[in-house]
Amino acid sequence: MFGKDKSDQNSFQSGSISASGGSNSLVQGTSVEGSLKANSDIRIDGRLNGKLECAGRLIIGGSGVIDGEVDCQNAIIEGKFIGKLNVKELLDIRESADVNGDVSTNKLLIQSGAVFNVNCDMGGRKIKNKKETNAKNNA
Repeated sequence: MFGKDKSDQNSFQSGSISASGGSNSLVQGTSVEGSLKANSDIRIDGRLNGKLECAGRLIIGGSGVIDGEVDCQNAIIEGKFIGKLNVKELLDIRESADVNGDVSTNKLLIQSGAVFNVNCDMGGRKIKNKKETNAKNNA
């Protein structure tokens, strides 16, 4: 940095992550209402009320909350989700997660301890929660 010529500085800058290949973050204490579109991965540790379209992976951190509609490639949920979630590939629900609403995914992983109260459409098959199945059987 000090005493180096400009060619060294330029080579360092060209090796940096480009804006299109970077990652987005909504930090704890931040709240957004409306629609977001991310062309790469996004991590939510704050609160989003609205719609999110993510071309990459969505991570809802332990303090993160999404109330709304989400379309993404992959998702890891450690926090809270309420609404409609469409995951094209893998949905990973961690033990601290609280997920409620309608879920559509190709593959699903749920850790012990997670709250998962949803209607789930997985790989073309519909999975209903236990309460709904019992209510139908008793009717």
